[in-house]
Amino acid sequence: MKPKRRVPRPKTLWRWLRRRVTGHARVRGIALWLRSSPLRLFRRRLAARTMDRAEIGRMGELIAARWLATHGRRVLHRNYRGVNRGEVDIVARHRDVLTFVEVKTRTSTAFGRPADAVGMEKQRLIQRGAQDWLRLLGHPRIKFRFDIAEVILTEGELPHVNVIENAFQLPDNSLAGR
Repeated sequence: MKPKRRVPRPKTLWRWLRRRVTGHARVRGIALWLRSSPLRLFRRRLAARTMDRAEIGRMGELIAARWLATHGRRVLHRNYRGVNRGEVDIVARHRDVLTFVEVKTRTSTAFGRPADAVGMEKQRLIQRGAQDWLRLLGHPRIKFRFDIAEVILTEGELPHVNVIENAFQLPDNSLAGR
């Protein structure tokens, strides 16, 4: 009788995940969550495949949320979708100020800063999401602002996170009746 061949056991969860079906969305999502850290070198390959744009964007949002949490902000919600077609990437509290954070992720600065991609239409979308969030809270009289978190992911380097506080404001007429 032949002795059973023993398969070596993976030493880390990451190696275990790589041995599983690497194309499965849930496995790739878990792998993305494990790799998203502001203190970890960026690699474009994830679970034996190159990351697509959506995965790079999700990784940027995870890195930004973790960066904000380590720098004194409390992340209240991620990827908030309002009823009036508004959206906010991260809703956080910074001391006594409610912040609505838009995250922009780039793998290169060759085409300008990531914050340049937040135009007027995107600002209106974020403002609608913020107003829906405030409506859920019953329109409290609290200070709030809109920030932009720029995440630059360069192959083989640590992610660079830059937060632009008070990047834009609500138009004056939108506060009527408050």
